[in-house]
Amino acid sequence: MAVGNRSRIFARWLAPVMALLVVFQLTACGDKEPEQRKEFIDYLQNTVMRNGQNLPSLSEDQKQKLGNYANDYTVLVTFSHQFKQAIDNGMAPVVNHILDIRTPQDYLRKREALQQSLGTLNMLGQQIQTAKAQADTAHAAMKHPDDLKAVYNQVYDNVVTGPANALMPLITPTASFAQDLVQVGDFLQQQGNQVTFNNNNVQFQTQQQVTQYNAMMSNLQAKQQTLENAQKVVQGQP
Repeated sequence: MAVGNRSRIFARWLAPVMALLVVFQLTACGDKEPEQRKEFIDYLQNTVMRNGQNLPSLSEDQKQKLGNYANDYTVLVTFSHQFKQAIDNGMAPVVNHILDIRTPQDYLRKREALQQSLGTLNMLGQQIQTAKAQADTAHAAMKHPDDLKAVYNQVYDNVVTGPANALMPLITPTASFAQDLVQVGDFLQQQGNQVTFNNNNVQFQTQQQVTQYNAMMSNLQAKQQTLENAQKVVQGQP
């Protein structure tokens, strides 16, 4: 057999072998998704589920291990940070000012600061709605395999849907409660020298003043649960 013929036969035999080798190498080196998905599920279950709203940022090494799933985690972290910032700037100042009111004279001392903090609280609802809408849009576009989908959806409910749904109904009642406190301060200021403070007591000169003040106190007492619920949100409690 001529050398040229042998070369052509060897080439024809070698070609499919090389093709199989290339395919095998591509399959072995290119398909990291199952490993990345497993890593992501483990991270969601053992880290995210245990941290509530205090989600840690990913290290560069973790980003490499999670691959494209790192972007799906970013959706959770972004909302968590936005939610916490909105609470710190909107709800927390109001709650803290309310908790600082311990004596009748504190209604006077805290009314201006409380009134100012109400402006930020009134913006809280829109901030949360915007942040949740962005997260929901990104979540709807995700195409997760079933095993990851079940875990991610549970985490999403805990980090995004649950906290947002718990907070939104509290904003208006908390604002109303704070405004009632401001009105008590306004009332006490309007009485001028007809009201005196003695330790934790307040004294008026007329029965009408006493009746008005007691009515405002009864109204606040009826709304005490609103403050407790708002305080839980600020403290990150379920």
